[in-house]
Amino acid sequence: QVQPVESGGGLVQAGGSLRLSCAASGSIFSLNSMGWYRQAPGKEREFVAVMTSSGGIRYANSVKGRFTISRDNTKNMVYLQMNSLKPEDTAVYYCKLQGSNSMYWGQGTQVTVSS
Repeated sequence: QVQPVESGGGLVQAGGSLRLSCAASGSIFSLNSMGWYRQAPGKEREFVAVMTSSGGIRYANSVKGRFTISRDNTKNMVYLQMNSLKPEDTAVYYCKLQGSNSMYWGQGTQVTVSS
């Protein structure tokens, strides 16, 4: 298992930046993909960004050009750099690690963007 633990959330003004971190308890090298999702109050969890093991990257249209997903295999870390934040980015952000047969979710980290 590679249990993920998110950190880096907080309160930021619109236009500001945050960097979320996802620390995996094991190696991320052999994972199929690593991704970020978010869930706003009263809404369903939605896709934000994903990076595949081959380096392919995909973003939700709502964050494209503002968010950047990256990883550090040596530290077993996945990151989400969030720039030009908007109030509608307010949500709990979750890290998802996808293995061949299993997926692992973190407990989430709250991001609040004030207007």
